[in-house]
Amino acid sequence: METPEQPHWLSDDETETWHALAGVLIRLPGALDAQLQRDAGISHVEYQVMAMLSRTAERTLRMSELAGYTGSSLSRLSHLVKRLERNDWVRRAPDPDDGRYTLATLTESGWDKVVATAPGHAEAVRRFVFDPLTKAQQRQLRDIGRRVWGAVEPHDHCLPPR
Repeated sequence: METPEQPHWLSDDETETWHALAGVLIRLPGALDAQLQRDAGISHVEYQVMAMLSRTAERTLRMSELAGYTGSSLSRLSHLVKRLERNDWVRRAPDPDDGRYTLATLTESGWDKVVATAPGHAEAVRRFVFDPLTKAQQRQLRDIGRRVWGAVEPHDHCLPPR
């Protein structure tokens, strides 16, 4: 008769590390969201969608790609983009290369919103993430983030190259 394996519990050090990371995962998005809401009247995820589009050729991505980049379901992203469309920041249209897909394009007013919002967002990211760390710790954080991301999503095409 086989006995079930005992759980491989976290050590005290691992538990402390996990709690620190979990706290960051819970609190950092809220802090960034609060800054963006206060200063620009948009949510963090709305900013991420527009910023992602701003970094692409022709400021355009397929909705399915954009959903992958933002870690969102296509349905949730569709609702979010509908809000952005109401503000004339994003426009959707069928993909002329394959009508099964929909393209999201950052409009000129969306570009202007990203440009106006980016300095405050960058300052918040610097204050919350980079200022408390030394340059060596920043490199370690980048490497650790890539490793954990790769373990969670080993085939993720969004993972930045080394």
